Amino acid sequence: MLILFDHGTPRGIARYLPEHTVKEARAQGWDRLTNGELLKAAESAGFDLLLSTDKNIRYQQNLQHRKIAIVVLGKARWRLIKPVLAQVVAAVNAARPGTYTEVDIPSTPRL
Repeated sequence: MLILFDHGTPRGIARYLPEHTVKEARAQGWDRLTNGELLKAAESAGFDLLLSTDKNIRYQQNLQHRKIAIVVLGKARWRLIKPVLAQVVAAVNAARPGTYTEVDIPSTPRL
């Protein structure tokens, strides 16, 4: 699966997705695009999934008829995401074209 990380997605997550190809919006020259423009560019470029930290994307964009899957992380801080990486990876692996999934990230790290 070809995955696009938006500007808020911690890079470290890519190490846990070795069976996928991960690219960053910044590396694509898309770091200044709005969400709608980013979704359109990603779909046009053949991305299968957008991994984002923007929980408002579902309210700001019409996600109907989208080809790209969207997985949104509840928080952007690596120290909070790292303990729940298994859930993040599971959400990515389960994503299908046009789906929207949020992964809850607790405010305090799990021990």
